[in-house]
Amino acid sequence: MVIATKLMTANELLRMPHGNFRWELLKGELIQMTPAGAKHGTIANRLDIKLGVFVQAKKLGIVCAAETGFILKRNPDTVRGADVSFISTERIPLGGPPSGYWQFAPDLAVEVISPNDTASEVQTKVIEYLEAGTRLVWVVDPESKTVSSYRSLDDVRVLTLADSLDGADVVPGFVMPVKELFEQFLN
Repeated sequence: MVIATKLMTANELLRMPHGNFRWELLKGELIQMTPAGAKHGTIANRLDIKLGVFVQAKKLGIVCAAETGFILKRNPDTVRGADVSFISTERIPLGGPPSGYWQFAPDLAVEVISPNDTASEVQTKVIEYLEAGTRLVWVVDPESKTVSSYRSLDDVRVLTLADSLDGADVVPGFVMPVKELFEQFLN
């Protein structure tokens, strides 16, 4: 016996009560996300602040915090919320940010790996962002203290504590030493 499951849309997800969990949508299926841990939140916040101040000063666009939804695919819908994201000025609608989800992928998506994330889950998100048009994806690994910078699946750089994040042509002029992301966690 086969039981059909009704797929959820981005609009239905937006109207759901939030409670103690975050939710994402993967090909119409609801995915429950647990709240981030302290290390994860500290690292994401540090990058969010540094990137946000830079982007605002240079009037390059908007930096969004975690849980900001982006519709990456339709029918069935996929809605993801990067830990930090950037949208360039030229892509922001005339009326400003929407009250619902962004209808497109961010220019930059940042994922900070949580202890419960699997390599497969993280790789799936990277692929989804890139396929939806994200031009740069940073995957921050608190355990190895590295950042993997994806321009495509063929153009990946692994940055260590000796390197710096570079916004390249996506966030022109933005540079941040990787070491600054992990300052409180270096022994």
